[in-house]
Amino acid sequence: MTTFTALTTLQGRDQAEALGEAMEALWPEPTGVGVFEIEDGSGLWEVGGYFEEQPEASELALLAAAFGARPFAISEIPETDWVAKVRRELVPVEAGRFFVYGSHDADKVPEGCEPLLIEAAMAFGTGHHGTTLGCLRALDQLATDGFTGTSVVDVGCGTAVLAMGAARIWPGEVLASDIDEVAVEVAAANVAANGLTGRVKCVEAAGFEHPDLAAAAPFDLVFANILKAPLIDLAPGMARHIAPGGYAILSGILNEQADEVIEVYARNGIRLTKRQQIGEWSTLTLCKS
Repeated sequence: MTTFTALTTLQGRDQAEALGEAMEALWPEPTGVGVFEIEDGSGLWEVGGYFEEQPEASELALLAAAFGARPFAISEIPETDWVAKVRRELVPVEAGRFFVYGSHDADKVPEGCEPLLIEAAMAFGTGHHGTTLGCLRALDQLATDGFTGTSVVDVGCGTAVLAMGAARIWPGEVLASDIDEVAVEVAAANVAANGLTGRVKCVEAAGFEHPDLAAAAPFDLVFANILKAPLIDLAPGMARHIAPGGYAILSGILNEQADEVIEVYARNGIRLTKRQQIGEWSTLTLCKS
């Protein structure tokens, strides 16, 4: 089925959310509307809708004018078998000792690696994105340097690939949390597919606000592969929940944003030990003094 998208940008969260609500009343009605902050420091927000029928350009033009947004860009998206496409284009990823692959590449898993099965349909967190790859490499480096995680949590876990990586190499239970219910379900399915049920526990939580996280704290390793703004918001919580000498592996940070994140965490007693860049993304390994 052919679908259509309509995208625009404008300044300010309140205006963007109001425009998103107004789009819900359009006819033909959208199958979904999204409102997202563009993480480049511009203050711009993106508002977009998906439609099964072509939306009326005149109605969208009126909405854009009413809310002070740029004109909507309307695009037609032809029907695509996205899972088949992803399977063709996503090859296995090696990150130190870790080998991230889809079931269609099960025959390519090398001997002596730590395999992590993530299906191609679960695109975010397959290891191909520079942020996930950076976190896996940082985990591998910590283990190579002799660190052993005894209390580990993956905050904003997505597919739970980082939590599963920790569970592959260290004993004990690893926690994986996300604010999104669907992400938690996906994470739990991945944990089962990797034979790690009982080793990785998936919970729905915002930050450190969950009884299971409170009971497991303080942590000696926290993963947080999210975005700059929530990472900065989490800094005080990290300081409270990481044990002295414990580590944080942070990503979801554009290269030009890394210095600000490093400074905020340093003010909270968590200081940089290693910084790596993959493309436009930075991954930070920090230690609580």
